[in-house]
Amino acid sequence: MATTENKVQFNIKNVHYAVMTADGETPAWDTPVPVPGAVNLSLEASGEITPFYADGVVYYKSSSNNGYEGDLEMARFIDQMLQDVWGYVLNDTDKTIIENVGVEPKSFALLFQIDGDADNDLYCMYNCTGTRPGIVGATSTDTKEPQTQTSTISATSLENGNVFARTTSETPENVRAAWFTKVYTPSAGPAG
Repeated sequence: MATTENKVQFNIKNVHYAVMTADGETPAWDTPVPVPGAVNLSLEASGEITPFYADGVVYYKSSSNNGYEGDLEMARFIDQMLQDVWGYVLNDTDKTIIENVGVEPKSFALLFQIDGDADNDLYCMYNCTGTRPGIVGATSTDTKEPQTQTSTISATSLENGNVFARTTSETPENVRAAWFTKVYTPSAGPAG
């Protein structure tokens, strides 16, 4: 366990997804599945500040938290994730993967690691949906430049209001060690 907090962060890795199997008061997820080849993750906070005017001034400001939205770029999304999250079907006879327009994507937790100068930070975004990754290809020239795939991720809150969890420099090693084995849920309610 690190004793000092990170000053900087870099290098996303250890991306996992876990399909949500139950929502509501007691959310549940399948076992996290690793997705190798993380390239970039950029999630921007979603929400706004709304001023309320009275007595000729801003009397009160409210702030909404609508979670996060942005892009997850991978070397390639694995076939299992295409099936589990976006409902693609593997044809048993021909072993082809088929996308059907009538299938609704499933919600999932997104787990990942971002390294820092003192220690790694482990994240769990609890309630995500994602756009289907695009199909990308380009002609090879004198060098082979890998093409990547991107999904736009929307991470919103659970019914209890939790959007994500992240480890800190004080997180016990047993919590860190189990991070990618199941979706982390707090052992006690948030302090407050």
